Amino acid sequence: MTKRAEIPFRNIETAAGILPRSFYSRPAAEVARDLLGKILVHGRAAGRIVETEAYLGLDDRAAHASRGITPRTKVLFGPPGHAYVYFIYGMYECLNLVAEPKGTPGCVLIRALEPLAGLAAMRRRRPRARTNDELASGPGKLTLAMGITRRHNGADVTSGSLTVRSWPDDSRFEIDVSPRIGIRYCRDWPLRFFIAGNPCVSRHPVAGPPAS
Repeated sequence: MTKRAEIPFRNIETAAGILPRSFYSRPAAEVARDLLGKILVHGRAAGRIVETEAYLGLDDRAAHASRGITPRTKVLFGPPGHAYVYFIYGMYECLNLVAEPKGTPGCVLIRALEPLAGLAAMRRRRPRARTNDELASGPGKLTLAMGITRRHNGADVTSGSLTVRSWPDDSRFEIDVSPRIGIRYCRDWPLRFFIAGNPCVSRHPVAGPPAS
């Protein structure tokens, strides 16, 4: 897989179309896989999604939605194509994208990005990153690098300043699958998807068979 150079933001803004709501109104595992290679944009910063995890809702004890509708989780039961941002470990914010039709909870955690545009701003926000590959190589790192916070909880990612876009000439890549990381329940469910060999992936455990 060839690593990209920084891309002028105007090129992304011009060439990469915003994903429609129908993209998200599908099973969370399908959305998680299909988000790989797409471009997450906030303001004038952008990164290619290289790692995701699916959370399946009421029957998935690792999912926040398994507790039912609460003030915190109500966005997960709403229309797809919205952001669910939560605070974890007293220090990190994590970005999820709501999937499944309205009323059926499910979401996709964005675990890692390959920085593409706005790298100077990302480096200011993540001064501890030693390389560009480390700027957004984890769910807490990427929200810091991209300037995404809990104020974006509930944001519609099909419009506005926080969106996901499809790069028209994206190259083919191999997808690897593994169990999700850092959870207590349903640890063996193969719902983590990542671009094989990409240096920005958060971790490289022994993977299962390729998904494509």
